[in-house]
Amino acid sequence: MPTPDLDQLDLAILACLQADARTIAETIGAKVGLSAAAVQRRIKRLREAGVIEREVAVLSPEALGLSMTFVVTVEMERENLAVFDGFRRQVLAEDAVQQCYYVTGTADFVLIVTCPDMVAFEAFTRRMFFDNPNVRHFTTSVAMDRVKVGLALPLDP
Repeated sequence: MPTPDLDQLDLAILACLQADARTIAETIGAKVGLSAAAVQRRIKRLREAGVIEREVAVLSPEALGLSMTFVVTVEMERENLAVFDGFRRQVLAEDAVQQCYYVTGTADFVLIVTCPDMVAFEAFTRRMFFDNPNVRHFTTSVAMDRVKVGLALPLDP
């Protein structure tokens, strides 16, 4: 998808929405110097262009009893597109996986996984890794603290 031309007003609108997607057009307009209608038109264009992919609620893992976060590197048995695609499908179907990156280096994938406890994580490892003959090796790090978590992108030109 081609990158749309974004001006400073678009970036200012995106910054407001990244901070709080529920901010109304009137409030954004007052901050950036546009009418509410102009803000709404720009937001519509940004959605249609794929700049705004979706708008979601950010939930507290602790409040939902999901107090443990794991960073897992995964090495696949062979470099085969069918194997990698199969693992991608498995990851997409697994709610415990919060993020998945296909990476360069010794590992093939890096996963961010959230579970309520070690028992649930052990069950996850059985489903995802031990029961998958295409996984050669995986390494887990347990997050001690959530220092920074987010999806906000830097918008400075």
